[in-house]
This record gives sequence, C-alpha cells and structure tokens, in this order.
Amino acid sequence: MRTQVAIIGGGPSGLLLSQLLNKAGISTFVLERKSRDYVLSRIRAGVLETGAVELIRAAGAGARMDREGQLHDGCYLASNGRMFHVDFKGSCGKQVMVYGQTEVTKDLYDAQDAIGATVIHDAEDVALHDLTGDAPFVTYSLNGQPQRLDCDFVAGCDGFHGISRQSMPAEVRREFEKVYPFGWLGILSRTPPVEHELIYAAHDRGFALASMRNTMLSRYYIQVPLTDRVEDWSDDAFWTELKLRLPADVAARLVTGPSIEKSIAPLRSFVTEPMRWGRLFLCGDAAHIVPPTGAKGLNLAASDVHYLYEGLVQHYKQGQSDGIDSYSQRALARIWQAMRFSWSLTTMMHRFPGASDYERRMQDSELAQLENNATARRLMAENYTGLPY
Repeated sequence: MRTQVAIIGGGPSGLLLSQLLNKAGISTFVLERKSRDYVLSRIRAGVLETGAVELIRAAGAGARMDREGQLHDGCYLASNGRMFHVDFKGSCGKQVMVYGQTEVTKDLYDAQDAIGATVIHDAEDVALHDLTGDAPFVTYSLNGQPQRLDCDFVAGCDGFHGISRQSMPAEVRREFEKVYPFGWLGILSRTPPVEHELIYAAHDRGFALASMRNTMLSRYYIQVPLTDRVEDWSDDAFWTELKLRLPADVAARLVTGPSIEKSIAPLRSFVTEPMRWGRLFLCGDAAHIVPPTGAKGLNLAASDVHYLYEGLVQHYKQGQSDGIDSYSQRALARIWQAMRFSWSLTTMMHRFPGASDYERRMQDSELAQLENNATARRLMAENYTGLPY
C-alpha cells in the first residue's frame, strides 16, 4: 500500500489533517490503535478558539457545530465570592465556541466517511521506518496480519504515549515539563449549566470551574490533591464542595444531579522540540501537553494542523519546501505563547501547597488588575480566543 501522507492517530488532530489534505487532493492513510467507539468515548475539552472553528469549517465538518455549538462572548472570574466579567467580544472583537471535543471528533469521522478517506482502527505494533531517508514507511499489524504502508511523509498525531515522538532519537529532542502539585476532579451531569458562560473561581479551598457542553449537559471541576482518588468523592461530596467554592448567588442557582462521568486529571505542561525530524512531523499531544485551565489543548492541535497542512499543500502544489521546513519553528512559537497563557491563568487561580502570604497577595493583585484594567482584559481576551495563526 502507498499514500502521500501517513497519519498516525485517529483523534481530532489526525482526522482534521486528513480531511483538509484530502480536500486539497493529497492522499492520506490514518492508523489508529483503538476502536472508533473507544475514540468517541473520550471526554475532553469543549472550548474552541476562533481559528479552530474556522479550520473545522474549512474542512467541511462544521455544519453541526454551527447549529448546536454555543458562541460565548466572554467568561467570568471569581475570587472568594466576588465575580466579574471579561468581555472577549467587546475587548478584541472575537468569541469562542463551546462544543465538545467528542462532538468535533464525531463530525470529523462523518466527514471522512463522506469523502471515502482511509481510516484504519485497531492497528497494532505500529512502527516508523527510514524517517530521514527519501522513502519512509510504516509497518503495523491488523487482525494479526503484518502490513506495510509506504509514504512521502509521516504525521505523528498519536498523543503523548504514541510511537511518533518516541521514534525521534532522544539526542535530537529537547523536552520541557512542569508538573503541578494538584489535579482536577471533574464530573459531567445532565443538568442545565449554572451560568451562560464559563466561571473560573479562585477560593481559599481551591480552584473551581463551571463549564458546559450544551444547554442540558454541564461540566464542573474542582481542584484536588494528587493523592485523591475518584472513589473518595461521592456525587454529594462533590456538589457540596463545588458550592463552597462558587460565589454564594451562583451556588444558590446550581442544579445538581447524578454524574454520568467522573475522573481526576493531573495538571502538567510538556513541550518537545523540534516537532520535525526528517520526514516525520509531530502534531498535537504528541508534541505538547497543556493544563486545561486555558482551554488550549485541542486548539493547539488545530494550529499545528493548520501549519502542517499549509506546508504540505505548498510542497505538493507549488513544489516548494518553505512551509514544511518552517513548520516546527512556526508551530512552537504559538505553542509557547499558549503555554505562557495557561501557566499564568493556572498560577493565578489555583491554591498551591505551601504558598506564602506574599504569593497569595500576588494572585489577588493579578485578579484585581484584570477586573480594573481594560488593557489586561484585552490581553486575556486575545489569548483566550486565540492568537492569530
């Protein structure tokens, strides 16, 4: 078998890249080690930047998003009961779209099916070969039978634990990581959201976030120690703690109900450089992990896809290599800006073990600046809705 671009990983970044390339007349072959049902069962982020929304539309996968997604003009920030609004649209003229990553992935699968793209699930023992030569290829097994796929390029969209990044020699990679000393306990419930936009709440007891997937599906989080287990938290205990951290008038309006999903996610940041080695390009979580505080995970994957798609189209349609040669540099420049924003928001809103009174006052001062300074709110709005590609 042969294709122009072999894509490792059938999550949203791999599917989005495949969809865009196929629409441009560039052949792809997507290999995913899990089943489609498994991929669609993952509960992930739900806030899309302006650029990601436009890219999904360009891929021909945005019709349901435009019908069912919720455009948000801003968000709320709270601290120990006091709450104020950050107006994204008024500050920088842009909005965000609230639409779950699971729904994005489903729409991309449907779009791939509609154009007859090749997506192989349950691919095992994937290995990448001759990545620095002129004829790279991929081997894998399917239903116990060995397979070989020849290609021009390999796009590694297979996440942090995938084979793509590991296929780059350790001596050519430089990795940066920050592990935060807490996690987020999150639940999904079939209840109306407590507010029409997200609420980020700092509290002496810890951070809380009130989010949503749609008008009858809410997503809530509270900061917990890394030693906590999901089994330690009943639904009642979660709702009680969440109410304590939200402003009193918000807590009074909160509609509770049984959780339909509950999990604890540790918070960390990770970046690997470079994102290209020979004929291999890393994309999305294969190259970087970001705390969910700034809603940048899926959005950074989308910007990676944008840069790689542009470069590959330029290569195949114009015979020029500038785009693929500059892919890593362009993608990383935007990634580090998003990392800075997520780090800043995480540091401002969470309670860190052993933090001094001085550090707590700095957190209060950061929030006060956002509340009282229009320039600070504009900078937050620009970063939250997405820096330009």
